[in-house]
Amino acid sequence: MAVDPKTWRRTGALLAGAAVLAIAGTAPAAGVAPRTYEGVLSGGAKWRADVPADWNGRVLLWSHGYSPRIDPPDTAPREYRDALFAKGYALLASDYGAGGWSLEQAVPAQREAVAAFEGAAGKPRRVIAWGSSMGGLVTTALVEDSRPRVDGGLALCPSIGGAVGMMNMGLDGAFAFRALVAPDAGLELVNVRDDMANSRRAQAALDQALRDPAGRARVALAGVLGGLPDWTRTDKPRPAPSDDGAKVDEIGAALVMGVFLPRVDQERRAGGAFSWNEGVNYGEQLRLSGRRAFVEALYKRAGLDLEADLRTLAAAPRIKGAPKAVAYMMANYTPTAKPRAPIASLQALGDGLTSPSLQRAYVEAAPRTMARALWYEGAGHCRLPASAVLAALEMLESRLDRGGWPTPSSDFVAGGTVAPMLRPCVRGGRCR
Repeated sequence: MAVDPKTWRRTGALLAGAAVLAIAGTAPAAGVAPRTYEGVLSGGAKWRADVPADWNGRVLLWSHGYSPRIDPPDTAPREYRDALFAKGYALLASDYGAGGWSLEQAVPAQREAVAAFEGAAGKPRRVIAWGSSMGGLVTTALVEDSRPRVDGGLALCPSIGGAVGMMNMGLDGAFAFRALVAPDAGLELVNVRDDMANSRRAQAALDQALRDPAGRARVALAGVLGGLPDWTRTDKPRPAPSDDGAKVDEIGAALVMGVFLPRVDQERRAGGAFSWNEGVNYGEQLRLSGRRAFVEALYKRAGLDLEADLRTLAAAPRIKGAPKAVAYMMANYTPTAKPRAPIASLQALGDGLTSPSLQRAYVEAAPRTMARALWYEGAGHCRLPASAVLAALEMLESRLDRGGWPTPSSDFVAGGTVAPMLRPCVRGGRCR
């Protein structure tokens, strides 16, 4: 959470239908007195901006990740705030006016927050949208807008592949896990009644499966189909290429959170199930993953027949999406992969919650001049150090200044080991 100034001096003003309050106070740590503006937008969302005394004329518009509640607008994560102030950036955010999968509310609220800032503090030289996880998808929506209010975007550990493709890939992993590991555990794949209860049932089945070679082989198959990387824990080193056992442990550590994704809120908003697996050939999906040899080795070690399990998946009843629900999630928000402003996306190789394959899919579909993928050698969800985030921001600034992407710094690594997204989906195009 942001560290608020300790001393406040309040004056009021009315701007663009929003009550705006200008506040002067001490800086969190640097000793510089920022000026803070805040107010309420037309849809009820609250906004806030922190402007340093030595403002460089540039604004960073922060979009937060998924939260079931409405939290106060936090203009930047604590671990990045002081470094950004030191560089002279003004920090801006809104609370979206809604919790949960609130893309429908978040995008217009963030656009309006930029207008409110301009009226209160003056027109900036540049506005850069940035955000993490779901906020990275909000950032993507802002740069894809037909008339973007931002000059560029920086998406961190983002759900940039979009709601439909991401949740379809999660469904595939959960579908395989239920069919092969826990057919009698009462696991719900869509039309979920209670996400937490469903996750607890999945975790109990997973804990049991990881105790024997057969279960571990099937967990690996489910994880691969669900797009999970084979490194997911911050406290563990990246497994050696030949260490299949360690890879299964990493997949297992992330499987429940990574494939049994929260659905209750999204399905309520969409009006039904928006994921489907009709027509999906899981043998072909395994081939496309580039990780079949890994799964085959585990099956052989367990004395299992991989082809028999793939036939079981082929015969299992398929899931249909409700057309109106799919249409809602396509609009809120499945990317077009046609950014109107440049976007850089930064992801850790070992993120088990928002699969690195989402970033790969987006930059492969978008114009190279407009989208750039940056990879960090680390694991965990949104555990990106300030040095990497600042280096990514500098790359984006250079692209905006010079018109071309610079050579990545040593803060980043190659993404050649990242598996492809198995259920890519682009709005206005094909969904696999």
